[in-house]
Formats: sequence, C-alpha cells, structure tokens
Amino acid sequence: MMTEKEKKPSIIFYIGSLSRGGAERVIVNLAEYFHANDYHVTIVTKMREKVEYDVSDGIDRVIADITEEEITGSRLLNLYRRIKKLRNIFKQIHPEHIVSFIGKNNLMAIAASRGLRIPVTVSVRSDPKREYPGRANRILVPVLFGMAEGIVLQTTQAKEYFNHRIGKKAVILPNPLNYRFIKPFYDGERRKEIVWVGRMDDNKNPKLLVDAFSEICKNYPEWKVIFYGDGDNAEQIKKFCDRQNLGGQIVFAGKVDHVEEKIDQSSIYVLTSKIEGMPNALMEAMALGIAPIATDCPCGGPAQLIQNRENGILIPVDDKQALKQALRELVEDTTFRQKISAKAYEILEKVHPDVVNKQWMDYIEQT
Repeated sequence: MMTEKEKKPSIIFYIGSLSRGGAERVIVNLAEYFHANDYHVTIVTKMREKVEYDVSDGIDRVIADITEEEITGSRLLNLYRRIKKLRNIFKQIHPEHIVSFIGKNNLMAIAASRGLRIPVTVSVRSDPKREYPGRANRILVPVLFGMAEGIVLQTTQAKEYFNHRIGKKAVILPNPLNYRFIKPFYDGERRKEIVWVGRMDDNKNPKLLVDAFSEICKNYPEWKVIFYGDGDNAEQIKKFCDRQNLGGQIVFAGKVDHVEEKIDQSSIYVLTSKIEGMPNALMEAMALGIAPIATDCPCGGPAQLIQNRENGILIPVDDKQALKQALRELVEDTTFRQKISAKAYEILEKVHPDVVNKQWMDYIEQT
C-alpha cells in the first residue's frame, strides 16, 4: 500500500540556506503554499545557518553540502562531490519538480538532475550580471539554462540579459507578499518616521539616507529616520551619526522580528540600493501604505513596482541631492504624501500571496 507521502505530488526547493534574506523568504513562502496545497515539500540547502526562517512541520529539510572530511585541496573534485551528493538527494526523493534559486545553485541543480527526468525550474533573483559574473559564466549559463524546463525572472531588464532562445523560454513572476503584511489601509495620521529596512552593506547603501537626511533634519525636528537591520556598515554609520550629534533623529533599531508591526503607520519608506532584483522590503512597505522613495537601480525591480510620482518616487542611484528633494517634498506636502500612500497600497492587488503563489504553482505544474 502507498504511503501518504507517496500519494502526494512532490517538489524540491533548492537554495544555499534559509538565512534572513529576500530570496530565502520567497522560497519559504512558496514552500509553505505548496505544502498547504497538499504537496510533499522538501527544502534542500547547501548549509544550515544559525539564524534562519522557520518552516512548518511536515516540510522536510535536507542539507546537501559535503562534509569537512570529504573536502579536498582540489576545487574541481569538491565541485564534483557536491554535484554527486545533490544528485543522490534528487534521485532518492525523485520529485515531480525541482525549483532552484540564485546563481550557482541554479547551475548545480541543472547539472545534478541531468538524466533523472525531473523538470527543473531555475530563478534568477537579482541582476543576472551580478549573479553570473565573468567570462566562464557567459559561456556556461546559456548552455545550462537551455536545459532547464522553466526559467523565472523578476524584471524585464533581467530578461534582456539573456539570448533570444533563453529569453523566449523565461517568464517574469513577482514575489509573493508575506501574509503578515496584509492589513487594512490605515488612513489616519501616520507617525513622522522615515524607515529603512535591510542589510546595512555597501550595496544597500544606507549611508546615502544618512547623508541626505543629516543635511535637512534641522528643518524637520519632529521627524526621525529609523534603520531596521544590521550589517558590515552599521558601526561606521553609527559613529558618523554620533560625531554629527544626530542620535535624536537617526535611530538604529537593529534586526527585529515582525518588522511589519514596527513600520506600520510610518509615513515614508526609503530604499537606497545600488542593485536589486525585486525588493521585498519595498513591496512590503508599499503594501502597508507607506509612501516610498526608491533608487531606480538595475535590474529594474523598483521601477517595476513604482510608477514615478504616482505611487512612489524614483531617484537615480547614489544621488544625494535627488533624495533630499524627494524627502523634502514628502515631508512638507502632506496631501501629496497621502496620495502616494493610498496609491502605493494598491500594490497589494498585484502581489497578494494568494494571487502570486498560484501563478508560481500554475507555471511549475505546466512546465
């Protein structure tokens, strides 16, 4: 007699880890949706981090990396052993479909599944030039991606990176919003807070917001900037704020659980990144009705969410003057800010998890 697991359709989601990042959050959301829709779900990761997203009981977790004893001085031999171990996992579970996220993981998933007759969908989560740098990848990616049954991209700019054969096969699917960010629109008086959420590193570029706000903050003493997150640049930025005596108006809240409870009813959200795929934090802020300012960065994620001056403001990458002007306008013009806020909230119709998760499931089941 068949077991309950054998009766259910089976799917593997493959990613480096479940650490606190945007792509990891999306893959967990998708895994939960497939699990809720009667799939046997396995999440395969290269490693297990100390701090990770939780998954429901009933979703299996497999670690695919080779052990310290198996690691040799040869990179090629280590790569071979990693692919072999991943292939054995795929072979043992033999799901109806494999979904892989990000960079080398996608190439590994395709290589490890060859000959097993398991459809593979790969997803590029950022600028393809960033995920696949160098000459070797320019040769290898078109070959391996040509073997994938499905290719999911996040923006039209990302699609333009690939040749016609790959681009024709690819589909653009949005990220599913986390259910925690679905709330009734708040049309009351919002707190005079400008919020920023993410890893405090060079790419996320939080210093741009500090630099811009520090030059105008004396004109708006009742307003604060609150940073939610931590990272390599956090201490350096904090020291700069201390030297400038900005502690009262620039607050570093660090990593927090349930950030939606912290930023709900804030007035302005700022994204300062140099490169983004589809920025979850921006999407989530908009779904809470927070008026957004975002850099128009490659590979086009913010521009895919924001119609400039309709439901947010787009600014050039690393442009302090443009950010200062956008902040002044939203701070000073309450009517304009409220209009942007209401239009931003409408993003919920496009990125509601019930809508987007079904789009993913329909695509995967058809490939």
